[in-house]
Amino acid sequence: MTKEHDDQVWDAVAAARRSLVQLLEDLPESSWDHPTLCAEWRVRDVVAHLILSAHAGLSWILLELLRARGSLDRAIRDTAIRHADRTPTAALLAELRATIPARTTALGTTPADRLMDLLVHGQDIAIPLALPHEIPTPAARTALHRVWTMGPPFHARKKLHPYHLIATDTDWSAGTGIQLTAPTATLLLLVTGRTNVEELLQR
Repeated sequence: MTKEHDDQVWDAVAAARRSLVQLLEDLPESSWDHPTLCAEWRVRDVVAHLILSAHAGLSWILLELLRARGSLDRAIRDTAIRHADRTPTAALLAELRATIPARTTALGTTPADRLMDLLVHGQDIAIPLALPHEIPTPAARTALHRVWTMGPPFHARKKLHPYHLIATDTDWSAGTGIQLTAPTATLLLLVTGRTNVEELLQR
C-alpha cells in the first residue's frame, strides 16, 4: 500500500475515533457498565481496549502476554478490564479523545486493522444500547476487505466459503456460491461474527 492510501486510512481512523467520542459523550454513567456484543466486556472495557490499542508497543505487548501466560485473547481481555476498572469514566473519555490523532500500529498489524477495530467495536457498544452509530461506506469497505483477506482471528473466507458476498452500496464482492447481498457495513458485521447468515437472509 502507498503512503497516500495509508494516510487516507488514518484519516478514517481519526474520524471513527471522533465519532465514537461523540456517541459516548451523551451516555449516562450507568450505560458505561452495560454489556456489549463482546463477551465479558462492558462499554467501559471496550473503550479501554481501544485506548490501549492506540499506543500498544512491542515491550508492553510482550509483558502483557507473559501476564496472560501466552494467551493473546486473555491478554487483550484482561488488560482492557484492568484499565477500565481503575480509570474513572470521564478519564476514559478524555483518553479516547486524546487518541484521535494517533497513528501507531502494533507489530504485525496495519492501519486498516485499527480502522476495523474501531468500526466494529463502535457497533459492539451501540447495538446493545439501541443507539444509531453510522459506519461510513468507504471506511466499511476498507475494513471489510481487510477482514476478508487477513485470515485469523475471524477466518471469514473459510467460514463463509459457500457464499458470494455482494455489497449493495459500493463495488465490493468476494467469494463464490449462494449470493448474500447487503450494505457494506452489514457485511462487515457478518465477517466479524456480529451477525450471521440466517439473520441476514431474514432481512
